Amino acid sequence: MTTLALTQSLIEKASVTPEDEGCQPLMMERLTAAGFDCTPLRFGDVDNFWAVYAGADTNYAANNKGPIMCFAGHTDVVPTGPVENWQSHPFKPEIRDGILYGRGAADMKASLAAMIVAAENFAKANPTPKGRVAFLITSDEEGPAINGTVKVLAWLADEKIKMDYCLVGEPSSTNTLGDVIKNGRRGSLGCKLTVKGIQGHIAYPHLAKNPIHLATPALTELAAEVWDQGNDSFPATTFQISNINGGTGVTNVIPGTVEIIFNFRFSTELTSTLLKERSEAILDKHGFDYDIEWNLSGEPFLTAEGSLVEATVKAIKIHTGLNTELSTAGGTSDGRFIAPYGVQVVELGPINATIHKIDECVAVDALEPLTAIYQEILVELCS
Repeated sequence: MTTLALTQSLIEKASVTPEDEGCQPLMMERLTAAGFDCTPLRFGDVDNFWAVYAGADTNYAANNKGPIMCFAGHTDVVPTGPVENWQSHPFKPEIRDGILYGRGAADMKASLAAMIVAAENFAKANPTPKGRVAFLITSDEEGPAINGTVKVLAWLADEKIKMDYCLVGEPSSTNTLGDVIKNGRRGSLGCKLTVKGIQGHIAYPHLAKNPIHLATPALTELAAEVWDQGNDSFPATTFQISNINGGTGVTNVIPGTVEIIFNFRFSTELTSTLLKERSEAILDKHGFDYDIEWNLSGEPFLTAEGSLVEATVKAIKIHTGLNTELSTAGGTSDGRFIAPYGVQVVELGPINATIHKIDECVAVDALEPLTAIYQEILVELCS
């Protein structure tokens, strides 16, 4: 089965997070036939699996302790929204003018299919590889990300299995396949701040305490704060308020509380601990009563150099002719969980312009080059 055909088969499975809907069994069936040892790992309501290939010869494979190059990815997709708004059914893949449409086409079933075909080709050509090829696949990347990659990594640690390299198949490209790879990501720190006042009649403000008025100067100071200047790999840290909720919905009641939700996207110049300390110092300075709940999605990580970056850059050059750009822009990925284990991490996948959108799509003519790039990376690191 070609990469295109496998991508279509995966898109047909309506794997809205956290459901897998048979994607992983299909992938494991293919990998098992190629000589991989596959281990299904279900945590809570989430399907995951780990697979590894160390060689076609059983005795050789048992003794192969070479470096592990892992493909990581997710089979779950975001909801489609109203199906009638799509030009074609989101789970009935359709090709129009050389473009393959369907939910998950770019994020990230094309990458998964390319990984599988690349691994099959590599295993067939390398019965005694110097390194091991692995897969870490979850159906909990688009959701809470609690019972997916995090749990598999803990299981691997218990089994004393350590990856050396990890390529995450997130759609990294901007204008053409391979023009951008992600060699790091900013950290993400969220916060729910509840400022407490005293509810009262709006005509008698001296008998009440307006929490919105109390919070506004502090929020203004937080928004104006220069948190850092960034560095050569990361832009400056940003602070953004996403929600403010307070009041009873009428015009004549001073609210008793106001809830503010904000988020930091931060560079390696800071840690989540420093951001919390500096934020709370600003809040404390303004002297109001508040409760605060912090939620760390991930610390920033960076693979500035190393064998994986070199192999990826080389593979892209060979198969596209491009000199790729290293970038840390964008949101978070499961790479934030993998990198802290001392693993070199990069993200490489198709163009990301339509991910999470209606009529998500991927160019058909990008699928075979993506497969070739993945296979070249395996050759560089494991053959």
